[in-house]
Formats: sequence, C-alpha cells, structure tokens
Amino acid sequence: MQPIGGAVRPDGKIAYRAQLLYFTASPEQIADGDATVYLPDGLLVVHDGHVAQIGDYQALAASLGADTSVVDWRGKLIMPGFIDTHLHYPQTDIIASPAEGLLPWLETYTFPEESRFQNSGHAARTAQFFLDELLRCGTTTALVYCTVHPESAEAFFEESHARQLRMVAGKVMMDRNCPDYLQDTAESGARDSEALIQRWHGKGRQMYALTPRFAPTSTPEQLGLCGELAQRYQDVFIQSHLAENTAEMEWVKQLFPDHRSYLDIYDHFGLLRRRAAYGHCIWLDETDRHRMAETGTLAVHCPTSNLFLGSGLFDFAAANAAGVPVGLGTDVGGGTSFSMLQTMAAAHNVARMSGHHLSAHTLFYLATEGAAQGLDLGGQIGTLAPGAEADFIVLDPQATPLLARRTARADSLEEMLFALLTLGDDRAVAATYAAGRLRHERSPSV
Repeated sequence: MQPIGGAVRPDGKIAYRAQLLYFTASPEQIADGDATVYLPDGLLVVHDGHVAQIGDYQALAASLGADTSVVDWRGKLIMPGFIDTHLHYPQTDIIASPAEGLLPWLETYTFPEESRFQNSGHAARTAQFFLDELLRCGTTTALVYCTVHPESAEAFFEESHARQLRMVAGKVMMDRNCPDYLQDTAESGARDSEALIQRWHGKGRQMYALTPRFAPTSTPEQLGLCGELAQRYQDVFIQSHLAENTAEMEWVKQLFPDHRSYLDIYDHFGLLRRRAAYGHCIWLDETDRHRMAETGTLAVHCPTSNLFLGSGLFDFAAANAAGVPVGLGTDVGGGTSFSMLQTMAAAHNVARMSGHHLSAHTLFYLATEGAAQGLDLGGQIGTLAPGAEADFIVLDPQATPLLARRTARADSLEEMLFALLTLGDDRAVAATYAAGRLRHERSPSV
C-alpha cells in the first residue's frame, strides 16, 4: 500500500482507501440513509480519469491486480469535489472591500477592477491564482463570470484546460448602465460570445455559459440576441443575477416596466431552462418560484455575499415547497470566502434565521450531487458512482486542534459532517483530485 503523497500519479489504475461518501438523492426528500452511500472503510478505484469501482475495502482489495497502487488515506473522508455555482474570477483581488451595498460596491470596486482584464497577462495571472484557490478549498467545478473582454475568458479557459478541470465560464455581456470602458454592444457581445462557444465549449473539459451580467446592464436588444444564441446552442449554460437586493429590484422595474417581474424579463427572452443558473434569487414571489421549477432553472444561494452586502435572506422553505432546484455559490468577490465549507455554514445560519433547518447531509448534497443535478451534469460530476469523472477531495476531520477535538466525540456521520462545515475551512481539505490527478495537497505544516 502506497503512503500518502503527491508523488503518486494515476497514469494507470489507482485505488484510494478511506472513508467514502457520496449522495444519490436529496436528504430533504429521502431519509439520510437512503440518500447516502457511506463506506467507513472503502476503496475508490480510478482509471483513465474516471471512477472504475467503489466498495468496501475488504470486498474489493483482493480483486485488485498487482499493478494497481493503493493510496492510503485512512482517517480521512473522500467525497466528490465541491461544485460552486456562482462566482467571479476577476473580483479575486477586491474580496473584502467595504461598501454600503451592492450598487455602490459595483461602482467603487468592481467596475474599475474589471477594466484591468483587457490585459491578457493580468487575466492569466489572476486565473492561475483563482484556480489554485478553488483547488485549495476543494472546489473542482465552478460557474465562473469573466469580464466583458473576450481576453478574460480566453485566459481563464486556457488555464483551466491546462489543468484538465471541469469548468463552466463566460464573457460578460453588458451594453448599458456601466462605464464606457466596460461596454460591449448587443452585436459585439453576441459575436464574441459565439466565437468563444465555438472555440471552447466542449474542448477538453471546458463548457461555456452565456453571461449577461444582469438585466439592468443589458438592453432588450442584447438580451434578445443572447436568447437567440441560447436557442442555437442548446447545450451551453446560461448564468446571470436575479433579485439580489431591493434597490436593484426598483431599478429593474423602472427599466422594464412592461414585465410582471424581474424573472419574467429573462423568461421573455428565452433564458430560463435546464443549464440556466441565476445568482441570489432572494426577492421572488410564488409565481416566480413555480416558473423556475417548471423550467428547471437553478437558483443559486450565495449566503456570505448576501450577508456581506446586506441583500437579504434566501428562503429555502419557499424554494423547496415550489420544487426549485438550488445550488450554493461563494460569489467571490462579494462573497467573503472561496471555501464551500464556510459557504455551507453560512447557508445553515441563513436558513435558521427563517426557521428552516438544513442538515449537514443536505448541505453537502447541495454542494455536490444536488449541484450536478441542477446543472444537468448528473452522473458526470458530483458523485463517486462508477463511470463518473474522478473529481474528488480528501477531507481531514483532524485538520485543526478544535476540529479534531470535536470530531473525536462525533456519534454519527451527521455530527462529523456538521463539525466539518461549521469548524472547517481550506485547512480541512487534505487533497484535491481532478480527472483522477492530484491537483492540490496540503502541507502538514500549513
């Protein structure tokens, strides 16, 4: 059995021994035990970047060939890599910037920072750091906003492709109500987006998302052309912002007086469907939620951002009652952490404020299998089931003295998972694998 270490390279078949966990359904809809596959001493067999087998160690070990290395992660928990369904890589350097709210924050920090991404070198350096940070926090797939500049998307995809990561990203489309230096036009935004789709969507593990920033910064002409691209390219993703705060809601009413709601604007232009993901979704009504459920459109809850900017509290109970698919997003840089563990902890607290309880099982599901299903990528990512892409992480319940002390007293899997999300951060991620290759390993001294 091989020791833990970065020297092991999965060029052939490699097995990993640890506690294993993944989800097959929502724990809120099915009892935790029936929604969960948990193996206290399991073996995960990876071949050619995919999961080949998974099972109990004692049952599978004897069937391994002599040429199969076994990496020993006993004492740790292996689970699918996290899926972050909403964040902005060009905002990496303005995380933790003070402002009175969303719109002042955009004007003071976001727009000036995004102007730098016309420079390909700056974009490439930021993309490198950004992806390093995601992997350090255990995130193996993300829905990423670039800037209005095609160069920013090119730089991001180049770096992600070199690392063989499963990423979804897009050039922002924005032709009004923003600084002149960040404006495209309806025609140039559509033309640049289509060129990026043809170059990057489906290249290796890269996937493209049509990305109108939000309705106030796109003219009806731009949203119409975006809808035409969505119709032409049925398997691309769509991402934007929706109903984040009350000042934004009033602005939208002034700009689009003939529409029933903010959501109705996107619906009118054909931008609600499977593979469409909208960040925030706080100020929705029952009709909006039922329409999202009907179209399979993903609502992305961004709790650290919503708390930081004072935007409001996402209503989990109402979303669940309507059957809306829900994902979690860090929303860096409005969000305050790249860590999905910290984001899960914040989501738990936001739900408690409205009297709704989210179990640790549910939160880990939302960050893995739930997100994959909501993005129409079920069976491909977010799971350890055979045939899935081998994107997985190794969590360390003893990563910090406090975490070790608390998990030593855990009487159930739920207690251990709850301690990990409540007390954990990037230090709890011992290793991150993408397409079966080790992409991050935490130094024991860090």
